[in-house]
Amino acid sequence: MYYSKLFIKMHHFNLFTEKERQHLLKKRKGETKFGEHIQVLPNLTKIYDDIAHLDVDYVVFGIKEDIGVIANHGNSGTYGAWDATIKILLNIQSNTFTEAKRVLVLGHLEYAEERKALLELNLSKKKEISKVRNFVEIIDRDVTHIITSVRKAGKIPIIIGGGHNNAYGNIKGTALANNQRINVINFDAHSDFRADEGRHSGNGFSHAYAEGFLKNYFIFGLHENYTSDTLLNTLKKVKAIKYNTYEAIEVRNELKYTSELKAASDHINDRPFGIEVDCDAIKNITSSAMTPSGFSVKKARQFVHYFGAHENAAYLHICEATPTPNTETQIGKLISYLITDFIRTKRNIK
Repeated sequence: MYYSKLFIKMHHFNLFTEKERQHLLKKRKGETKFGEHIQVLPNLTKIYDDIAHLDVDYVVFGIKEDIGVIANHGNSGTYGAWDATIKILLNIQSNTFTEAKRVLVLGHLEYAEERKALLELNLSKKKEISKVRNFVEIIDRDVTHIITSVRKAGKIPIIIGGGHNNAYGNIKGTALANNQRINVINFDAHSDFRADEGRHSGNGFSHAYAEGFLKNYFIFGLHENYTSDTLLNTLKKVKAIKYNTYEAIEVRNELKYTSELKAASDHINDRPFGIEVDCDAIKNITSSAMTPSGFSVKKARQFVHYFGAHENAAYLHICEATPTPNTETQIGKLISYLITDFIRTKRNIK
Protein backbone atom coordinates (compact mmCIF):
# COMPACT_ATOMS: atom_id res chain seq x y z
CA MET A 1 0.00 0.00 0.00
CA TYR A 2 1.21 3.50 -0.77
CA TYR A 3 0.68 5.68 2.27
CA SER A 4 2.56 8.60 3.76
CA LYS A 5 2.74 8.10 7.50
CA LEU A 6 2.26 11.22 9.56
CA PHE A 7 3.71 11.93 12.95
CA ILE A 8 1.68 14.97 13.87
CA LYS A 9 -0.87 14.63 16.65
CA MET A 10 -1.74 11.12 15.50
CA HIS A 11 1.08 8.82 14.50
CA HIS A 12 -1.59 6.24 13.65
CA PHE A 13 -2.87 8.31 10.72
CA ASN A 14 -2.00 7.43 7.12
CA LEU A 15 -2.60 10.05 4.44
CA PHE A 16 -4.26 8.85 1.24
CA THR A 17 -1.87 9.79 -1.55
CA GLU A 18 -2.01 10.46 -5.26
CA LYS A 19 0.26 7.45 -5.74
CA GLU A 20 -2.24 5.15 -4.08
CA ARG A 21 -5.12 6.64 -6.01
CA GLN A 22 -3.38 5.82 -9.28
CA HIS A 23 -2.53 2.33 -8.02
CA LEU A 24 -6.15 1.54 -7.15
CA LEU A 25 -7.83 3.16 -10.16
CA LYS A 26 -8.88 0.85 -12.98
CA LYS A 27 -9.41 3.20 -15.90
CA ARG A 28 -11.37 2.17 -18.98
CA LYS A 29 -11.61 3.90 -22.31
CA GLY A 30 -14.89 5.80 -22.70
CA GLU A 31 -15.55 5.85 -18.93
CA THR A 32 -14.72 8.24 -16.12
CA LYS A 33 -14.29 6.80 -12.66
CA PHE A 34 -15.28 8.39 -9.35
CA GLY A 35 -11.69 8.22 -8.16
CA GLU A 36 -10.46 10.36 -11.03
CA HIS A 37 -12.36 13.37 -9.67
CA ILE A 38 -12.08 13.08 -5.88
CA GLN A 39 -9.71 15.43 -4.14
CA VAL A 40 -6.52 14.27 -2.42
CA LEU A 41 -4.22 16.29 -0.17
CA PRO A 42 -0.58 16.49 -1.34
CA ASN A 43 0.54 16.62 2.29
CA LEU A 44 -0.88 17.22 5.72
CA THR A 45 0.30 19.39 8.58
CA LYS A 46 -2.92 20.16 10.42
CA ILE A 47 -6.28 18.77 9.32
CA TYR A 48 -8.35 21.89 9.96
CA ASP A 49 -5.94 24.25 8.19
CA ASP A 50 -5.50 21.95 5.21
CA ILE A 51 -9.19 21.40 4.51
CA ALA A 52 -10.97 24.54 5.81
CA HIS A 53 -10.74 26.36 2.48
CA LEU A 54 -10.85 23.28 0.29
CA ASP A 55 -13.88 23.27 -2.03
CA VAL A 56 -15.37 19.98 -0.83
CA ASP A 57 -18.41 19.01 1.24
CA TYR A 58 -17.43 15.52 2.38
CA VAL A 59 -14.31 14.10 3.97
CA VAL A 60 -14.03 10.32 3.74
CA PHE A 61 -11.66 8.44 6.01
CA GLY A 62 -11.24 4.91 7.29
CA ILE A 63 -10.56 3.26 10.62
CA LYS A 64 -8.63 0.02 10.24
CA GLU A 65 -9.15 -1.60 13.62
CA ASP A 66 -11.05 -4.37 15.35
CA ILE A 67 -9.59 -3.73 18.79
CA GLY A 68 -12.88 -2.38 20.14
CA VAL A 69 -14.73 -5.46 18.94
CA ILE A 70 -12.16 -7.81 20.47
CA ALA A 71 -12.35 -5.81 23.72
CA ASN A 72 -16.06 -6.68 23.66
CA HIS A 73 -15.25 -10.39 23.14
CA GLY A 74 -16.49 -10.15 19.54
CA ASN A 75 -15.22 -11.54 16.24
CA SER A 76 -12.23 -9.83 14.64
CA GLY A 77 -12.06 -8.56 11.06
CA THR A 78 -13.55 -5.07 11.05
CA TYR A 79 -10.12 -3.63 10.22
CA GLY A 80 -10.61 -4.84 6.62
CA ALA A 81 -13.64 -2.73 5.70
CA TRP A 82 -11.67 0.34 4.63
CA ASP A 83 -9.47 -1.48 2.11
CA ALA A 84 -12.49 -3.37 0.76
CA THR A 85 -14.40 -0.10 0.30
CA ILE A 86 -11.84 2.28 -1.12
CA LYS A 87 -10.90 0.04 -4.05
CA ILE A 88 -14.58 -0.22 -5.05
CA LEU A 89 -15.56 3.40 -4.32
CA LEU A 90 -12.79 4.82 -6.50
CA ASN A 91 -13.89 2.69 -9.43
CA ILE A 92 -17.62 3.38 -9.57
CA GLN A 93 -18.74 5.57 -12.46
CA SER A 94 -18.43 9.34 -12.32
CA ASN A 95 -21.60 10.66 -13.94
CA THR A 96 -24.52 13.06 -13.46
CA PHE A 97 -25.61 11.10 -10.36
CA THR A 98 -22.30 11.43 -8.50
CA GLU A 99 -20.32 14.46 -7.42
CA ALA A 100 -16.85 13.13 -6.84
CA LYS A 101 -15.29 16.59 -6.96
CA ARG A 102 -17.16 17.40 -3.72
CA VAL A 103 -15.35 14.57 -1.94
CA LEU A 104 -11.94 14.51 -0.24
CA VAL A 105 -10.49 11.11 0.57
CA LEU A 106 -8.35 11.93 3.59
CA GLY A 107 -6.78 8.61 4.57
CA HIS A 108 -7.14 6.15 7.41
CA LEU A 109 -6.23 5.34 10.99
CA GLU A 110 -4.38 2.09 11.60
CA TYR A 111 -3.16 0.32 14.75
CA ALA A 112 -0.72 -2.34 13.65
CA GLU A 113 1.47 -2.22 16.79
CA GLU A 114 -1.53 -2.42 19.11
CA ARG A 115 -3.00 -5.35 17.17
CA LYS A 116 0.35 -7.14 17.35
CA ALA A 117 0.51 -6.61 21.12
CA LEU A 118 -3.09 -7.81 21.42
CA LEU A 119 -2.21 -11.17 19.85
CA GLU A 120 0.19 -11.87 22.70
CA LEU A 121 -2.45 -11.36 25.39
CA ASN A 122 -4.59 -13.97 27.15
CA LEU A 123 -8.00 -12.35 26.77
CA SER A 124 -9.64 -14.73 29.24
CA LYS A 125 -7.82 -12.86 32.01
CA LYS A 126 -9.36 -9.65 33.36
CA LYS A 127 -6.05 -7.77 33.49
CA GLU A 128 -5.31 -8.67 29.89
CA ILE A 129 -8.70 -7.57 28.55
CA SER A 130 -8.19 -4.30 30.47
CA LYS A 131 -5.07 -3.68 28.38
CA VAL A 132 -7.09 -4.09 25.19
CA ARG A 133 -9.67 -1.65 26.46
CA ASN A 134 -6.88 0.83 27.16
CA PHE A 135 -5.94 0.55 23.47
CA VAL A 136 -9.52 1.57 22.61
CA GLU A 137 -9.04 4.82 24.51
CA ILE A 138 -6.12 5.64 22.19
CA ILE A 139 -8.40 5.12 19.20
CA ASP A 140 -11.04 7.30 20.87
CA ARG A 141 -8.61 10.22 21.06
CA ASP A 142 -7.56 9.88 17.42
CA VAL A 143 -11.11 9.64 16.08
CA THR A 144 -12.24 12.57 18.22
CA HIS A 145 -9.38 14.71 16.90
CA ILE A 146 -10.16 14.00 13.25
CA ILE A 147 -13.92 14.50 13.60
CA THR A 148 -13.49 17.73 15.56
CA SER A 149 -11.11 19.11 12.91
CA VAL A 150 -13.31 18.12 9.98
CA ARG A 151 -16.49 19.48 11.55
CA LYS A 152 -14.84 22.76 12.60
CA ALA A 153 -13.72 23.14 8.99
CA GLY A 154 -17.39 22.98 7.95
CA LYS A 155 -17.18 19.59 6.22
CA ILE A 156 -19.19 16.41 6.73
CA PRO A 157 -17.20 13.33 7.77
CA ILE A 158 -17.94 9.92 6.26
CA ILE A 159 -16.27 7.33 8.46
CA ILE A 160 -15.72 3.78 7.22
CA GLY A 161 -14.79 0.70 9.19
CA GLY A 162 -13.77 -0.34 12.65
CA GLY A 163 -16.03 -1.39 15.49
CA HIS A 164 -18.94 0.54 16.94
CA ASN A 165 -16.65 1.73 19.70
CA ASN A 166 -15.84 4.54 17.25
CA ALA A 167 -19.29 6.03 17.66
CA TYR A 168 -17.91 7.61 20.83
CA GLY A 169 -15.20 9.56 19.00
CA ASN A 170 -17.67 10.55 16.27
CA ILE A 171 -20.13 11.91 18.82
CA LYS A 172 -17.55 13.62 21.02
CA GLY A 173 -15.74 15.18 18.07
CA THR A 174 -18.96 16.54 16.56
CA ALA A 175 -20.18 17.85 19.93
CA LEU A 176 -16.87 19.63 20.57
CA ALA A 177 -16.88 21.19 17.09
CA ASN A 178 -20.50 22.34 17.43
CA ASN A 179 -20.08 23.34 21.09
CA GLN A 180 -23.26 21.46 22.02
CA ARG A 181 -24.53 17.95 22.68
CA ILE A 182 -25.62 16.17 19.53
CA ASN A 183 -28.27 13.56 18.73
CA VAL A 184 -27.72 10.20 17.04
CA ILE A 185 -29.78 7.75 14.99
CA ASN A 186 -28.34 4.23 15.04
CA PHE A 187 -29.37 1.53 12.52
CA ASP A 188 -28.37 -1.43 14.64
CA ALA A 189 -29.37 -4.82 16.04
CA HIS A 190 -27.80 -3.79 19.36
CA SER A 191 -28.01 -0.66 21.51
CA ASP A 192 -24.30 -0.47 22.37
CA PHE A 193 -25.45 1.27 25.54
CA ARG A 194 -23.86 -1.13 27.96
CA ALA A 195 -22.31 -0.30 31.31
CA ASP A 196 -18.92 1.31 31.86
CA GLU A 197 -16.53 -1.63 32.16
CA GLY A 198 -13.69 -0.18 30.16
CA ARG A 199 -14.04 0.99 26.56
CA HIS A 200 -15.21 -1.43 23.89
CA SER A 201 -17.63 -1.67 20.96
CA GLY A 202 -20.64 -2.28 23.23
CA ASN A 203 -20.62 1.00 25.16
CA GLY A 204 -19.72 3.82 22.77
CA PHE A 205 -23.12 5.48 23.06
CA SER A 206 -23.48 5.05 26.83
CA HIS A 207 -20.02 6.55 27.28
CA ALA A 208 -20.89 9.54 25.10
CA TYR A 209 -24.15 10.02 26.99
CA ALA A 210 -22.52 9.78 30.44
CA GLU A 211 -19.89 12.34 29.46
CA GLY A 212 -22.45 14.83 28.17
CA PHE A 213 -21.76 14.66 24.44
CA LEU A 214 -24.91 12.74 23.44
CA LYS A 215 -28.39 14.16 23.98
CA ASN A 216 -31.16 12.24 22.19
CA TYR A 217 -30.51 8.73 20.93
CA PHE A 218 -32.70 6.52 18.72
CA ILE A 219 -31.93 2.83 18.09
CA PHE A 220 -33.57 1.67 14.87
CA GLY A 221 -34.28 -2.07 14.56
CA LEU A 222 -33.09 -3.41 17.91
CA HIS A 223 -33.14 -7.24 17.94
CA GLU A 224 -35.29 -8.59 20.74
CA ASN A 225 -33.30 -11.84 21.04
CA TYR A 226 -30.07 -9.99 21.77
CA THR A 227 -31.10 -7.28 24.22
CA SER A 228 -31.09 -8.17 27.92
CA ASP A 229 -33.84 -7.22 30.36
CA THR A 230 -31.28 -5.17 32.28
CA LEU A 231 -30.46 -3.18 29.18
CA LEU A 232 -34.11 -2.80 28.18
CA ASN A 233 -34.85 -1.40 31.64
CA THR A 234 -32.00 1.07 31.26
CA LEU A 235 -33.28 2.20 27.85
CA LYS A 236 -36.79 2.68 29.24
CA LYS A 237 -35.55 4.75 32.19
CA VAL A 238 -33.61 7.24 30.07
CA LYS A 239 -36.14 9.60 28.47
CA ALA A 240 -33.60 10.78 25.91
CA ILE A 241 -33.50 7.27 24.42
CA LYS A 242 -36.13 5.81 22.13
CA TYR A 243 -36.07 2.66 20.05
CA ASN A 244 -38.06 0.29 17.92
CA THR A 245 -37.39 -3.38 17.25
CA TYR A 246 -36.76 -5.30 14.07
CA GLU A 247 -39.39 -7.84 15.04
CA ALA A 248 -42.08 -5.19 15.59
CA ILE A 249 -41.41 -3.77 12.11
CA GLU A 250 -40.51 -6.72 9.91
CA VAL A 251 -41.92 -9.82 11.65
CA ARG A 252 -45.11 -8.86 13.50
CA ASN A 253 -45.87 -5.84 11.26
CA GLU A 254 -46.93 -3.84 14.32
CA LEU A 255 -45.00 -0.84 13.03
CA LYS A 256 -44.50 0.47 9.51
CA TYR A 257 -40.96 1.09 8.30
CA THR A 258 -41.72 4.50 6.77
CA SER A 259 -43.68 5.65 9.83
CA GLU A 260 -40.80 4.63 12.07
CA LEU A 261 -38.37 6.65 9.99
CA LYS A 262 -40.54 9.70 10.73
CA ALA A 263 -40.84 8.85 14.45
CA ALA A 264 -37.07 8.48 14.74
CA SER A 265 -36.52 11.72 12.85
CA ASP A 266 -38.83 13.59 15.21
CA HIS A 267 -36.67 12.44 18.12
CA ILE A 268 -33.29 13.50 16.73
CA ASN A 269 -33.62 16.15 14.01
CA ASP A 270 -33.87 19.29 16.16
CA ARG A 271 -30.08 19.68 16.32
CA PRO A 272 -26.98 18.27 14.58
CA PHE A 273 -27.15 14.49 14.57
CA GLY A 274 -24.95 11.60 13.56
CA ILE A 275 -26.03 8.69 11.38
CA GLU A 276 -24.62 5.36 12.54
CA VAL A 277 -25.02 2.22 10.40
CA ASP A 278 -23.96 -1.11 11.90
CA CYS A 279 -23.66 -3.84 9.26
CA ASP A 280 -24.81 -6.33 11.93
CA ALA A 281 -28.32 -5.05 11.22
CA ILE A 282 -28.25 -6.03 7.52
CA LYS A 283 -29.19 -9.58 6.55
CA ASN A 284 -26.37 -11.96 5.56
CA ILE A 285 -23.61 -9.32 5.56
CA THR A 286 -20.35 -10.65 6.99
CA SER A 287 -19.92 -8.63 10.16
CA SER A 288 -18.80 -8.95 13.76
CA ALA A 289 -22.26 -10.37 14.62
CA MET A 290 -23.59 -11.55 11.26
CA THR A 291 -27.33 -12.21 11.20
CA PRO A 292 -29.53 -14.40 8.98
CA SER A 293 -32.50 -12.21 9.94
CA GLY A 294 -32.09 -8.49 9.42
CA PHE A 295 -33.06 -5.55 7.27
CA SER A 296 -32.47 -5.80 3.54
CA VAL A 297 -29.76 -3.80 1.80
CA LYS A 298 -32.58 -1.82 0.18
CA LYS A 299 -33.96 -0.81 3.60
CA ALA A 300 -30.46 0.17 4.76
CA ARG A 301 -30.01 2.36 1.70
CA GLN A 302 -33.41 3.97 2.20
CA PHE A 303 -32.46 4.66 5.82
CA VAL A 304 -29.24 6.47 4.83
CA HIS A 305 -31.03 8.42 2.10
CA TYR A 306 -33.85 9.48 4.44
CA PHE A 307 -31.67 10.77 7.26
CA GLY A 308 -28.86 12.04 5.04
CA ALA A 309 -31.31 14.39 3.33
CA HIS A 310 -31.82 16.34 6.56
CA GLU A 311 -29.88 19.59 6.93
CA ASN A 312 -28.84 18.61 10.47
CA ALA A 313 -27.12 15.38 9.37
CA ALA A 314 -23.62 15.89 10.73
CA TYR A 315 -21.80 12.69 9.78
CA LEU A 316 -22.20 9.15 8.46
CA HIS A 317 -20.45 6.18 10.06
CA ILE A 318 -20.61 2.67 8.55
CA CYS A 319 -19.06 0.03 10.78
CA GLU A 320 -18.73 -3.60 11.94
CA ALA A 321 -18.40 -5.18 8.48
CA THR A 322 -15.81 -7.99 8.40
CA PRO A 323 -14.79 -8.67 4.80
CA THR A 324 -13.34 -12.05 3.88
CA PRO A 325 -11.57 -12.93 0.63
CA ASN A 326 -14.91 -14.26 -0.63
CA THR A 327 -17.01 -11.28 0.50
CA GLU A 328 -14.73 -8.24 0.29
CA THR A 329 -16.03 -7.16 -3.12
CA GLN A 330 -19.64 -7.36 -1.97
CA ILE A 331 -18.82 -5.51 1.27
CA GLY A 332 -17.02 -2.82 -0.73
CA LYS A 333 -20.00 -2.46 -3.05
CA LEU A 334 -22.48 -2.29 -0.15
CA ILE A 335 -20.57 0.43 1.68
CA SER A 336 -19.97 2.35 -1.56
CA TYR A 337 -23.72 2.31 -2.24
CA LEU A 338 -24.38 3.72 1.23
CA ILE A 339 -21.73 6.43 0.78
CA THR A 340 -23.14 7.57 -2.56
CA ASP A 341 -26.74 7.43 -1.26
CA PHE A 342 -25.62 9.83 1.48
CA ILE A 343 -23.73 12.14 -0.86
CA ARG A 344 -26.62 12.41 -3.32
CA THR A 345 -28.94 13.79 -0.66
CA LYS A 346 -26.87 16.89 0.07
CA ARG A 347 -26.23 18.58 -3.29
CA ASN A 348 -27.01 22.07 -2.03
CA ILE A 349 -24.63 22.26 0.92
CA LYS A 350 -23.48 25.79 1.60
